[in-house]
Amino acid sequence: MDEILEPKEVAQMLKVHQRTIVRWAEQGIIPGFKLGDLWRFRREAIEEHIRKEEEKYSKPREDS
Repeated sequence: MDEILEPKEVAQMLKVHQRTIVRWAEQGIIPGFKLGDLWRFRREAIEEHIRKEEEKYSKPREDS
């Protein structure tokens, strides 16, 4: 089973404030889910999100 993380743990991974993590989750920027009033995150989903963002911004830009 995939590890479930709290906002503070994701914040430590991404080097941002945990309020930023909650805001990003509410906006759909990062994958997460709520248990009652609490945001939770699957480690694998966060790591996959990071990989996709790295790919998106590391692709060579085509000159117009």
